[in-house]
Amino acid sequence: MVAQRYGRPHGRASGALAVTALLVGSLLTTAGATGCAAPGDPKPGVDPALAVRNAADVLTKAGTAKASTSLEMATGGTRVTIRGEGGYDFRRRTGRLQVVLPKDPAGTGGHQPITELLTPGTLHMKNRGAGVPADKWVRVDTTTLDDGNLVTGGATDPGAAAELLRGALKVTYLGEIELAGVKVSHYRGVADLARAARAASPQLRGALTAAAKGFATDTVPFDAYLDGEGRLRKVRHQFSFSNQGRTVAVASTTLLYGFGVRVEVTLPDRRDIYAGKIKV
Repeated sequence: MVAQRYGRPHGRASGALAVTALLVGSLLTTAGATGCAAPGDPKPGVDPALAVRNAADVLTKAGTAKASTSLEMATGGTRVTIRGEGGYDFRRRTGRLQVVLPKDPAGTGGHQPITELLTPGTLHMKNRGAGVPADKWVRVDTTTLDDGNLVTGGATDPGAAAELLRGALKVTYLGEIELAGVKVSHYRGVADLARAARAASPQLRGALTAAAKGFATDTVPFDAYLDGEGRLRKVRHQFSFSNQGRTVAVASTTLLYGFGVRVEVTLPDRRDIYAGKIKV
C-alpha cells in the first residue's frame, strides 16, 4: 500500500490519511456547523471528569448497542462526510458497520457501501475498491496505523471512541438536553491520548498507543453526552493532523442507542483476504 505520513515522524508505516482519502476519493459535500452551548453549573454530586472517564466501563456493563457514525474531513475549503450504521459489542470489542460514501460532486452515487468488521487490533473491509476484487476483504492491523483506526476506516471504532474518554481532562458540565427522546448530560473537555492509551482496556490499548504516537497533537477536544445511567449516547471528537504542510481537520461523531441488541461479527476465511497491492 502506498501510504502518506502525517503527524509526528516515527518509523511505522502511516495509513490513516491514505486509507481515508481513498475511501473518499474526490467526493465533496457540505456539512452544517453545530452550535456551542454555554457552560452551566456543575451537576450536583457528580465529578464531570470522572463521569466521562467512567463511560467506557458503563458501556462494557451495558454490553451491546446500535451505532451510527459520521466522519467529516475538511481540507482546502472543502468538506467530505462519510456515514456508517451498525452495531457494537463493548464486551468483546467487536462490531460491524456499513459505511456509505457521499455522492460525488456531480450529485451521482454508484458507490457500494463498505462493510467493516471491527475487532481488537484489526479492521476488515469489503467493497474496499481501489483494485480489490468485490468478493475479497482487506485486512488492516490497526496497531500499525498512525491513528489507531480513529479515522482510517471512515468511521471511528465505537469502542476506541469510548476508551479515548479515559484520558478526559478539563471537563465542563454544560447542562442537560434531550437527544432522540432521551435526557442526557452534556460534557465538554479534551482527551489526552497518552493517558487514554495507558488506561485503556487491553484489547484496545495497542490501537490507542499507536494514535498517541501518531497524531500531531497530544489532546483531542470532545463533546460527550451521557444518559441517566452513565451510558455514552453521543460523542464528538475533533481530530487534526498535518499532511504535506496542510492541516486536515476531522470531526468524528458516534451515536449509541438500542442497548442490548444482538451483534454478530463473523470474520472472513483466510482465503477470502486480499493479498495483492492496494491502489491509492
